Amino acid sequence: MSTEDKNLKDDSEQIDKIIEQVNESAQEDLVNEEMSEIAKLKAELNEMRDKYLRIYAEFDNFKKRTSKERIDLIKNAAQDTLTALLPILDDFDRAKKNAEVPNSTEPFSEGINLLYHKFTSLLKSRGLEVMETNGKAFDPEFHEAISEIPVTTPELHGKIVDTVENGYFLHNKLIRHAKVVVGK
Repeated sequence: MSTEDKNLKDDSEQIDKIIEQVNESAQEDLVNEEMSEIAKLKAELNEMRDKYLRIYAEFDNFKKRTSKERIDLIKNAAQDTLTALLPILDDFDRAKKNAEVPNSTEPFSEGINLLYHKFTSLLKSRGLEVMETNGKAFDPEFHEAISEIPVTTPELHGKIVDTVENGYFLHNKLIRHAKVVVGK
């Protein structure tokens, strides 16, 4: 073999080694690119899962909130009607108090008494509750003080002495403040 043939063979082997190195390098680059792409896809998948879970939780909260609002709306749908009936109930209460006073000239007939009890029981069955006030501590969130009167005992100071108009709750929601007289 001549020197030229030997040089050609060496050059050919070197070229083959360089091609092999280039191929290996290209394969490594390709693998690195694919790994990078896989990592990006995994990150995107995790981000999408997180978004999905947040949206699902938000939707679930929305369903619960609207369901609660619907129940509250149904419970308090008659509030306007019942509030309009409260002055009639107040008149009944005043007439009953006047009739119960000894030696009263205005008797509270049995029929009116029956009507009063039917009316109050109907309102109670619809969720209306009378606020208990006499002897309780004055609370401006539930009571409206229309006057103050001096009291003889210190225990009555700041307490409700008399109720002029009852306060009412509809399904435990305040619909009218009680008008009261407070001890001073």
